[in-house]
Amino acid sequence: MQQSVYLSSLSPAELRLLIRKEDPRIRTTTGLANGYQQANVVILPSLLADDFETFCHRNPAPLPLLYRSQSGETSCPPLAKHADIRTDVSQFCVYEDGRLVKTVSSLQTSSTQHRNSSEASSGVSWSDMVCFYLGCSFGFEGSMKKAGVPVRNVEQGANVSMFRTSVPCVPAGVFCCPLVVTMRPVPAAMLDATVEVTHLNPLAHGAPVHIGDSALLGIHDLSRPDYGDGVELQPGDVPVFWACGVTAIEAILSSKPSLAFSHSPGCMFLTDVPDSSSPPPSDTVRSPTSDHSLDLIPRSFLLSQNPLLYSLVSHRAMEKIRQLETIIGEDPGQRGIRALFVQDELLRSCLSLSHAVSVAITTGFPTHYQHSPPDETDGPPGAIAMATMLLSLGKQVTMVTDKRGLDMNQAIIDEAVRTGVLKTAVPLVTFEDGGPDSALHFLCHHGDRSKPRYDHLVAIERSGRAGDGNYYNMRGINIKHLVDPIDDLFIAAQEIPGISTTGIGDGGNELGMGKLKEKVSTLMPKGSLIACDVPADFAITAGVSNWGGYAVACGLHLLHTCPSHQRYLRRGLGLEQGTPRDQLQDWTANLPSVEKEESILSTLVRFGIRSGKTGNLAMEVDGLTFHPTHSDIITRLLEVTWGSNYCWKGRL
Repeated sequence: MQQSVYLSSLSPAELRLLIRKEDPRIRTTTGLANGYQQANVVILPSLLADDFETFCHRNPAPLPLLYRSQSGETSCPPLAKHADIRTDVSQFCVYEDGRLVKTVSSLQTSSTQHRNSSEASSGVSWSDMVCFYLGCSFGFEGSMKKAGVPVRNVEQGANVSMFRTSVPCVPAGVFCCPLVVTMRPVPAAMLDATVEVTHLNPLAHGAPVHIGDSALLGIHDLSRPDYGDGVELQPGDVPVFWACGVTAIEAILSSKPSLAFSHSPGCMFLTDVPDSSSPPPSDTVRSPTSDHSLDLIPRSFLLSQNPLLYSLVSHRAMEKIRQLETIIGEDPGQRGIRALFVQDELLRSCLSLSHAVSVAITTGFPTHYQHSPPDETDGPPGAIAMATMLLSLGKQVTMVTDKRGLDMNQAIIDEAVRTGVLKTAVPLVTFEDGGPDSALHFLCHHGDRSKPRYDHLVAIERSGRAGDGNYYNMRGINIKHLVDPIDDLFIAAQEIPGISTTGIGDGGNELGMGKLKEKVSTLMPKGSLIACDVPADFAITAGVSNWGGYAVACGLHLLHTCPSHQRYLRRGLGLEQGTPRDQLQDWTANLPSVEKEESILSTLVRFGIRSGKTGNLAMEVDGLTFHPTHSDIITRLLEVTWGSNYCWKGRL
């Protein structure tokens, strides 16, 4: 223990001297040189160097490039003084034709041997080799400790756990391999502190690329790492994954160069570069881009327990989505909806939808049971606003409706596409109770819970089943005879890993509002009778449900223009550039607008669909006229989404 304390107090230069002397106390460099960057090392023939540099720039999180040497150069002046890469790493791996052939403690003798053996067959000499120094996550462990976050691998005297994932890196030339990640257990209460300190150190891989269930990365046993040691989670810990420089070793194995060297995982090169948010000196190779504005520091949010999944969003985007949530919570109709408000339900729903691939949306509240059609104007506009933004973001979207309204809703979708309100046609399906497993077979291929068709269900202004099995409008009238049992899908989804649910409502009797049943029962008129009994994972409340749909669309736009969230979705892979102009234009064109929402409302009125509160066949929703009430809400949502750019967004 005293030796460990002694070593941890030494400077990088002092530690390099001990490594050069092959000091047996230094097995790995985890926990050493706190406050300084450590580096992964890859040494390749010069013929492959340009391709590998491109590979690094295309995959900046696992391969943050600190320095590229000249051919045959053994020093790295920008990173460390008086260093010799051949002797200053405690253990190297030697590869021939993509095979690990041995490990050695020095390349000084190995390079001589290779001149007599491998170099003769490969035609490669040390003078033709190029060294790449890549940032390492050991570089942020000191910052984690200062923030009060336990570093479990150091506590347990173990090397960090490293895993090969099923996530492919962006290829370049001959280099193509899966992403490798490190895993560190972190107490759930300390996730935000962990994310912040690592985000501020992009040269040491930056913020995590995944928090939660390892199976989502294709890792099925945390006790059996591909590299390093197993690290035990303590009660209350969450597995947190960072991109790892050992990805470079996988690149060597897959590209099969005739001769290559790397550090042995966990045995890093210790630099003199401080562990901070500052990049190395200007004469180094370009490092990954980073903006250390406090607005871009990510925050973590729990989205799912089964599978366990957290997501990241910048402080800036979080605050904007909270502004959207405040706007839609206004209650000009004085229905008392503010009493049901729960902060960040909109944000969590948007984050979950951002991770989704396939989304099913349902709406329809036949409150006017004495009219034909009995539906109201609240619900369909918000559903279509969400659908068109999801389509723009590349998601698969399906609409689910009652059998009685199938033809009418198909005609509404067709008209929305024709008028440009909806980006493109979407499948419209019905669900009816066909037996105990009908919901399971609807949601999953062949009824297999491991193969869901959808990863998110959204209900907006959809009649919700009450505790007595009936469906009630706000007047307490039972309308069960007009409602198909789509609630069963939300109930079944609770038992299917990987399917999340959102409910959007303005009264508490809508599908999904069961999450707020206690509040609805005690605080809303006739609440004990009408309260929906079926919960959703996320319950978004709004003065008018359509506004919730508009806010979801705007929130998704904010997330997809949030660098911190997009990096997390991409696992830190891909060029760190802004959103392409044509893509941004498409997302913008598919936001809700006053013109589009006025158009879809006029379509509903032409189909005989009435305002919910008054029953008027007019340009109103829930008794509130489109101008100025709804048009003003839409304008304000767009102002938050676009900020100072709102006035010129159409010219992008």
